[in-house]
Amino acid sequence: MYLKDKINGDLIEILDTGALFDPCRDEVTGRMHAGEEMQDPASYPKTGLVFPSGEALPRCWVDPKYRG
Repeated sequence: MYLKDKINGDLIEILDTGALFDPCRDEVTGRMHAGEEMQDPASYPKTGLVFPSGEALPRCWVDPKYRG
């Protein structure tokens, strides 16, 4: 799955989708796709990510109290 960095617009391949769907986790492991060489995996805060269309992540992925 690919998401986009809000600040620079680069695509990030999410390597751990389980962490992405878990509202109790603030960061996900991913690999930035910018340039010609494969980048090393890194942690990215969920608050800095959006879908490639620019749509925000669902609240149930980022807020552990989304039901309240």
